[in-house]
Amino acid sequence: MNVKRKLSVLFGITLLFATASFAQQMKTDYDRSADAQTALVHATTVIDNERVRVWDISLAQGQSTDFGRYEYDFVTMFLVGGKFRTTSENGGPTVTERRFGEAVYGHKGAKQEDELISGGPARLIVVELKDHPEPRYPNKSGYPLAFPRPGSKKVLDNERVVVWNYSWTPNAPTPMHFHDKDIVVVYRYDGSLKSTTPDGKSVVNDYKSGSIWFNRGDRVHFETLVKGRQSAIMMELK
Repeated sequence: MNVKRKLSVLFGITLLFATASFAQQMKTDYDRSADAQTALVHATTVIDNERVRVWDISLAQGQSTDFGRYEYDFVTMFLVGGKFRTTSENGGPTVTERRFGEAVYGHKGAKQEDELISGGPARLIVVELKDHPEPRYPNKSGYPLAFPRPGSKKVLDNERVVVWNYSWTPNAPTPMHFHDKDIVVVYRYDGSLKSTTPDGKSVVNDYKSGSIWFNRGDRVHFETLVKGRQSAIMMELK
Protein backbone atom coordinates (compact mmCIF):
# COMPACT_ATOMS: atom_id res chain seq x y z
CA MET A 1 0.00 0.00 0.00
CA ASN A 2 1.53 3.35 -1.03
CA VAL A 3 1.89 6.30 1.33
CA LYS A 4 -1.04 8.26 -0.13
CA ARG A 5 -3.39 5.29 0.25
CA LYS A 6 -2.22 4.69 3.84
CA LEU A 7 -2.85 8.34 4.67
CA SER A 8 -6.30 8.16 3.06
CA VAL A 9 -7.26 5.08 5.07
CA LEU A 10 -5.90 6.61 8.28
CA PHE A 11 -7.85 9.83 7.64
CA GLY A 12 -11.04 7.80 7.05
CA ILE A 13 -10.63 5.89 10.31
CA THR A 14 -9.95 9.13 12.20
CA LEU A 15 -13.02 10.77 10.64
CA LEU A 16 -15.15 7.75 11.57
CA PHE A 17 -14.10 7.91 15.24
CA ALA A 18 -14.56 11.70 15.31
CA THR A 19 -18.08 11.35 13.86
CA ALA A 20 -18.97 8.66 16.38
CA SER A 21 -17.56 10.74 19.23
CA PHE A 22 -19.49 13.81 18.04
CA ALA A 23 -22.72 11.79 17.76
CA GLN A 24 -22.23 10.41 21.27
CA GLN A 25 -21.55 13.92 22.62
CA MET A 26 -24.67 15.22 20.86
CA LYS A 27 -26.71 12.42 22.45
CA THR A 28 -25.22 13.21 25.87
CA ASP A 29 -25.97 16.91 25.44
CA TYR A 30 -29.49 16.07 24.28
CA ASP A 31 -30.02 13.81 27.30
CA ARG A 32 -28.80 16.54 29.63
CA SER A 33 -31.05 19.04 27.92
CA ALA A 34 -33.97 16.61 28.16
CA ASP A 35 -33.23 16.11 31.84
CA ALA A 36 -33.26 19.88 32.37
CA GLN A 37 -36.48 20.26 30.41
CA THR A 38 -38.18 17.50 32.39
CA ALA A 39 -37.32 19.20 35.69
CA LEU A 40 -40.89 20.47 35.75
CA VAL A 41 -42.15 16.89 35.76
CA HIS A 42 -41.66 17.46 39.50
CA ALA A 43 -44.11 20.36 39.38
CA THR A 44 -47.37 18.91 40.60
CA THR A 45 -50.76 20.60 40.68
CA VAL A 46 -52.03 19.87 44.19
CA ILE A 47 -55.07 22.18 44.32
CA ASP A 48 -57.20 23.55 41.48
CA ASN A 49 -60.52 25.20 42.31
CA GLU A 50 -62.41 28.38 41.46
CA ARG A 51 -60.05 30.55 43.53
CA VAL A 52 -56.53 29.14 43.13
CA ARG A 53 -54.29 26.74 41.24
CA VAL A 54 -51.44 25.56 43.48
CA TRP A 55 -48.18 24.05 42.19
CA ASP A 56 -45.72 22.09 44.34
CA ILE A 57 -42.26 22.37 42.73
CA SER A 58 -38.96 20.71 43.67
CA LEU A 59 -35.73 21.95 42.10
CA ALA A 60 -32.18 20.59 42.16
CA GLN A 61 -29.23 22.84 41.36
CA GLY A 62 -29.28 23.89 37.72
CA GLN A 63 -33.01 23.31 37.36
CA SER A 64 -35.47 26.14 36.91
CA THR A 65 -39.11 27.05 36.76
CA ASP A 66 -40.48 28.26 33.44
CA PHE A 67 -44.24 28.45 33.07
CA GLY A 68 -44.13 30.74 30.05
CA ARG A 69 -46.48 33.66 30.64
CA TYR A 70 -48.55 33.45 33.77
CA GLU A 71 -52.29 33.38 33.15
CA TYR A 72 -53.06 34.88 36.57
CA ASP A 73 -51.41 36.94 39.29
CA PHE A 74 -49.35 34.55 41.41
CA VAL A 75 -47.46 34.16 44.68
CA THR A 76 -44.29 32.10 45.07
CA MET A 77 -43.77 30.82 48.61
CA PHE A 78 -40.48 29.18 49.62
CA LEU A 79 -40.81 26.06 51.75
CA VAL A 80 -37.12 25.14 51.28
CA GLY A 81 -34.92 27.92 49.97
CA GLY A 82 -31.55 28.36 48.31
CA LYS A 83 -29.82 30.85 46.03
CA PHE A 84 -31.83 31.66 42.90
CA ARG A 85 -31.10 33.44 39.64
CA THR A 86 -34.32 35.10 38.50
CA THR A 87 -34.66 36.09 34.85
CA SER A 88 -37.55 38.10 33.45
CA GLU A 89 -38.21 39.98 30.25
CA ASN A 90 -38.44 43.25 32.17
CA GLY A 91 -34.83 43.34 33.28
CA GLY A 92 -31.55 41.52 33.66
CA PRO A 93 -31.10 38.49 35.91
CA THR A 94 -30.97 38.99 39.68
CA VAL A 95 -29.50 36.63 42.27
CA THR A 96 -31.31 36.30 45.60
CA GLU A 97 -30.96 34.06 48.64
CA ARG A 98 -34.40 32.73 49.64
CA ARG A 99 -35.32 31.21 53.01
CA PHE A 100 -38.27 29.36 54.46
CA GLY A 101 -41.39 31.47 54.75
CA GLU A 102 -40.55 34.12 52.17
CA ALA A 103 -43.21 35.03 49.61
CA VAL A 104 -42.95 36.95 46.32
CA TYR A 105 -45.84 38.38 44.30
CA GLY A 106 -46.01 38.40 40.51
CA HIS A 107 -48.47 39.82 37.99
CA LYS A 108 -50.32 37.93 35.28
CA GLY A 109 -48.73 38.13 31.85
CA ALA A 110 -45.27 38.04 33.40
CA LYS A 111 -42.65 35.70 31.94
CA GLN A 112 -40.22 34.68 34.65
CA GLU A 113 -37.73 31.89 35.30
CA ASP A 114 -36.20 31.02 38.69
CA GLU A 115 -33.06 28.86 38.53
CA LEU A 116 -31.59 27.26 41.65
CA ILE A 117 -27.86 27.96 41.50
CA SER A 118 -26.81 26.78 44.99
CA GLY A 119 -28.26 25.11 48.05
CA GLY A 120 -31.35 22.98 47.99
CA PRO A 121 -32.92 20.86 46.75
CA ALA A 122 -35.39 23.72 46.89
CA ARG A 123 -39.14 23.45 47.23
CA LEU A 124 -41.42 26.21 45.97
CA ILE A 125 -45.18 26.56 46.25
CA VAL A 126 -46.62 28.68 43.43
CA VAL A 127 -50.21 29.84 43.96
CA GLU A 128 -52.00 31.24 40.91
CA LEU A 129 -54.79 33.62 41.94
CA LYS A 130 -57.79 33.14 39.70
CA ASP A 131 -60.04 36.06 38.79
CA HIS A 132 -62.95 35.01 40.98
CA PRO A 133 -65.04 37.27 43.22
CA GLU A 134 -63.90 36.87 46.79
CA PRO A 135 -66.54 35.56 49.17
CA ARG A 136 -67.48 37.76 52.12
CA TYR A 137 -67.41 36.25 55.58
CA PRO A 138 -68.61 38.88 58.05
CA ASN A 139 -67.39 38.20 61.58
CA LYS A 140 -70.49 37.74 63.71
CA SER A 141 -68.79 35.29 66.07
CA GLY A 142 -67.61 37.73 68.72
CA TYR A 143 -64.11 36.26 68.51
CA PRO A 144 -61.01 38.01 67.10
CA LEU A 145 -59.82 37.33 63.54
CA ALA A 146 -57.37 34.51 62.88
CA PHE A 147 -54.61 37.05 62.10
CA PRO A 148 -52.72 38.80 63.40
CA ARG A 149 -52.22 36.61 66.44
CA PRO A 150 -49.40 36.41 69.02
CA GLY A 151 -46.29 34.97 67.40
CA SER A 152 -47.43 35.52 63.81
CA LYS A 153 -45.20 37.31 61.28
CA LYS A 154 -46.56 39.10 58.22
CA VAL A 155 -44.31 38.61 55.16
CA LEU A 156 -46.50 39.93 52.31
CA ASP A 157 -49.57 42.15 52.11
CA ASN A 158 -51.21 43.63 49.00
CA GLU A 159 -54.61 43.98 47.37
CA ARG A 160 -54.94 40.22 46.68
CA VAL A 161 -53.32 38.35 49.58
CA VAL A 162 -51.71 38.56 52.98
CA VAL A 163 -49.08 35.93 53.87
CA TRP A 164 -48.13 34.95 57.42
CA ASN A 165 -45.51 32.74 59.04
CA TYR A 166 -46.58 31.01 62.22
CA SER A 167 -45.18 28.37 64.59
CA TRP A 168 -47.23 26.43 67.12
CA THR A 169 -45.92 25.74 70.62
CA PRO A 170 -46.55 22.23 72.03
CA ASN A 171 -49.64 22.06 74.26
CA ALA A 172 -50.15 25.85 74.05
CA PRO A 173 -53.58 26.57 72.47
CA THR A 174 -53.95 29.47 70.06
CA PRO A 175 -56.65 31.99 70.89
CA MET A 176 -60.15 31.06 69.72
CA HIS A 177 -60.46 32.88 66.38
CA PHE A 178 -62.62 33.48 63.30
CA HIS A 179 -61.37 32.93 59.74
CA ASP A 180 -62.82 35.72 57.62
CA LYS A 181 -60.86 34.68 54.50
CA ASP A 182 -60.19 31.54 52.47
CA ILE A 183 -56.63 30.39 53.17
CA VAL A 184 -53.85 28.27 51.64
CA VAL A 185 -51.65 26.60 54.29
CA VAL A 186 -48.25 24.98 53.68
CA TYR A 187 -46.92 22.92 56.61
CA ARG A 188 -43.19 22.74 57.29
CA TYR A 189 -42.85 19.73 59.62
CA ASP A 190 -44.56 16.50 60.66
CA GLY A 191 -46.94 17.44 63.44
CA SER A 192 -50.50 16.97 64.69
CA LEU A 193 -52.87 19.82 65.48
CA LYS A 194 -56.06 19.45 67.48
CA SER A 195 -58.80 21.80 66.28
CA THR A 196 -61.51 22.68 68.81
CA THR A 197 -64.73 24.58 68.02
CA PRO A 198 -66.69 26.77 70.48
CA ASP A 199 -69.06 23.89 71.28
CA GLY A 200 -66.10 21.87 72.61
CA LYS A 201 -65.87 19.39 69.73
CA SER A 202 -62.32 18.47 68.69
CA VAL A 203 -60.60 16.70 65.82
CA VAL A 204 -56.89 15.89 65.47
CA ASN A 205 -55.33 16.46 62.03
CA ASP A 206 -51.95 14.91 61.19
CA TYR A 207 -49.91 17.07 58.81
CA LYS A 208 -46.79 15.93 56.98
CA SER A 209 -43.90 18.14 55.99
CA GLY A 210 -44.81 19.90 52.77
CA SER A 211 -48.53 19.11 52.88
CA ILE A 212 -50.69 21.85 51.36
CA TRP A 213 -54.30 22.62 52.27
CA PHE A 214 -57.01 24.98 51.05
CA ASN A 215 -59.46 25.92 53.81
CA ARG A 216 -62.64 27.93 53.41
CA GLY A 217 -63.32 30.90 55.63
CA ASP A 218 -66.32 31.40 57.93
CA ARG A 219 -64.86 29.10 60.62
CA VAL A 220 -64.30 29.48 64.37
CA HIS A 221 -61.85 27.29 66.31
CA PHE A 222 -58.60 27.18 68.21
CA GLU A 223 -55.65 24.84 67.63
CA THR A 224 -53.24 22.98 69.89
CA LEU A 225 -50.04 21.24 68.81
CA VAL A 226 -50.38 17.77 70.37
CA LYS A 227 -47.64 15.84 68.55
CA GLY A 228 -44.36 16.61 66.81
CA ARG A 229 -43.37 20.05 65.62
CA GLN A 230 -45.18 22.45 63.33
CA SER A 231 -44.76 25.72 61.47
CA ALA A 232 -46.60 26.96 58.39
CA ILE A 233 -46.79 29.56 55.65
CA MET A 234 -50.40 30.75 55.65
CA MET A 235 -51.76 32.79 52.73
CA GLU A 236 -55.10 34.50 53.23
CA LEU A 237 -57.01 35.40 50.05
CA LYS A 238 -58.61 38.83 49.95
